[in-house]
Amino acid sequence: MTKVATLNTPWRIAFLPDGRMLITEKPGDLWLVTQGGEKTKIANVPAVAARGQGGLLGVYLSPRYATDHAVYLTYAEPGEGGSGLALARAKLTLAKDGASLDGLKVIWRDGAGGKGGQFGAQVAFSPDGKFLFLTVGERQRMTPAQDPNQPLGKILRLTLDGKPAPGNPMAGKTGAASVPIIDPPSDTEKAKSAPVVRTYAFPGPNQTPAETWSTGHRTPYGLAFAPDGRLWEVEHGPRGGDELNLIEPGKNYGWPLVAYAVNYNGVPIPSPDTRPDLRKPALYWTPVIAPGNLIFYGGKMFPQWKGSALISGLGSKTLNRVIVKGASAEGAERWNVGFRVRDVEVAPDGALWMLEDDASGGLYRVTPK
Repeated sequence: MTKVATLNTPWRIAFLPDGRMLITEKPGDLWLVTQGGEKTKIANVPAVAARGQGGLLGVYLSPRYATDHAVYLTYAEPGEGGSGLALARAKLTLAKDGASLDGLKVIWRDGAGGKGGQFGAQVAFSPDGKFLFLTVGERQRMTPAQDPNQPLGKILRLTLDGKPAPGNPMAGKTGAASVPIIDPPSDTEKAKSAPVVRTYAFPGPNQTPAETWSTGHRTPYGLAFAPDGRLWEVEHGPRGGDELNLIEPGKNYGWPLVAYAVNYNGVPIPSPDTRPDLRKPALYWTPVIAPGNLIFYGGKMFPQWKGSALISGLGSKTLNRVIVKGASAEGAERWNVGFRVRDVEVAPDGALWMLEDDASGGLYRVTPK
């Protein structure tokens, strides 16, 4: 591992075709960074609400970047009473005297508002380049992940313009008017070993949004297509139960109804084994790895890893390799790298690049010994 540059709480890397990088910093700056570590601040970045887990989050090249020079940003957009997740698109202009985002337009908003929580905010483009998948966290509010009337706790499938993609599984369907949800316990209930379950009725039309692809997600920080075209997602559990999920259209992944974990208040959560109607993770971790991102390796520098999933670890300070074969996944290797790894990405030459989640976070290039 070679440290190349230092950044302020960096979040995501997007490689340009020439090997330079776009790197977001959570406080709100976007940088153009060379592989030698030279940094140029990019102008016209939108204002963000840099509080808690919010701020400037993801940056992604358009699948048509060679012709449209477009990039996508995900970020916590300031709003009355708090912030909401926004997805924006802009043209990246690179000139000798600087770089800028031009014509930036927000093409999707979660509409949730409020304070705090995890935003998800990861983007993956379909292998054919026609559609955009977006993860939306449940903002640590639990019940929205099962609420059919809102996007929190969901994975969405959108057009490249941010509209509901045609053929989505929930389009035109009526959502459940009520669903069992685990409640935070009262003082008298904290002594009980069994979880407290009540039924919540969701207000509104119960018309499932046409953008929804899958439901029941907690903190979906990683999203990527495997070489065979299957879509995979990684998310945080509470006290245990981080998950790697094979994402299938229309499926419910269980949060907060089930988890291989207990809640932060110590109350057990029913096991996914008790709910055959909900999707189990392909792989889960207790103790947690606290995943930061998910990629599939397809470079030439580490040929023995070709097709493997690589997952960055925050709390565990690790890089994790997972062997994925079809619909199954098996943990293979874990390296302790000594810092919170927010992102791991593959450069055009096959090297890995990692971001350290810290106010003086390092940008590291990883190559074989």
